[in-house]
Amino acid sequence: MTPSMPEQVRRAVLAMPMAQTLGLRFTHIDAGVAELELPVQPGFCFRPGQLQATAVFAAADFAAVSAAGTRLPEGWINATIDGTLKLLAPARGSHLRARGRVVDAGRLLTVCAAEVFAVEDGQETLCATLLGTARNIDPARRA
Repeated sequence: MTPSMPEQVRRAVLAMPMAQTLGLRFTHIDAGVAELELPVQPGFCFRPGQLQATAVFAAADFAAVSAAGTRLPEGWINATIDGTLKLLAPARGSHLRARGRVVDAGRLLTVCAAEVFAVEDGQETLCATLLGTARNIDPARRA
């Protein structure tokens, strides 16, 4: 039995070395949406307990583009081609929670977005938003 597209996306993302290095964990993934968590690790902080923007961008990007990937036809893949991150508050706490969603899914491009929350003592604080674009790739047409 072939896994569902959301499950295929989850597996593909978690097989990526960068996702493994970041310690990403999906908490939910379904058609058009993805939620993941990234633990705050000292190696990704620019001051004790506060993540660098790079890690925040990665969480947002993985969530948004994963959500976009769930809307692809069987066997297709996608890749980020553009993303704009707006930082709103310090990214500190025990982990980040990023909620990605599809804004508009086309054949060639999917516009996607994510909200990133810093989680401290169970309380979420919106710390960043991302608007991105993913390129949808038909493996039969790849050169």
